[in-house]
Amino acid sequence: MRVAFGTDERTPVSDDIAAALAAAGHEVVLRLEDEPWPDVGRRVGEAVAAGEADRGVVCCWTGTGVSIAANKVPGVRAALCTDAETARGARRWNDANVLAMGLRLTSPTVAQEMLEAFLAADAEADPDEADNIARITDG
Repeated sequence: MRVAFGTDERTPVSDDIAAALAAAGHEVVLRLEDEPWPDVGRRVGEAVAAGEADRGVVCCWTGTGVSIAANKVPGVRAALCTDAETARGARRWNDANVLAMGLRLTSPTVAQEMLEAFLAADAEADPDEADNIARITDG
C-alpha cells in the first residue's frame, strides 16, 4: 500500500511509525518531518486526495492540528484516533483515509496497533454507512 506520512516533530513514536510502515512493506510515497503542522496535514491530505497515496498518517503533539489541516483538503476524511479499535472503526464505518495521532500521549505500542488496524481495515459495504459517508464526502 502507498502511504503518505508526516509529523511536525520527530519523536520515538514517529520514528516507530516510519519503521513499522517499512517493516510491513508499505511504500512511503511522502515523508515529512519537522515541518509546521498545518503544512504536514495539508500535504499528506493532498497526496491522498490526488491518489498519490492510498492512505495517510499524520502526527502532531495532540493530533488535533494535523487532523484539522488534513480535513481542509477536499476528499480527505482524517480521523484522530487513540486506540486500535477506533482506528479500525474509522476505516470500516467512516471510510477515513488519513489516520491522525497525537505524539504526546500515544505510546509506540499503541501507535503500531492503530497503524496496523487502520491499514488492514476496509470500508464496509453496508449501504447504511455508504449513505452516511456520501453525506460527508466532497463532490
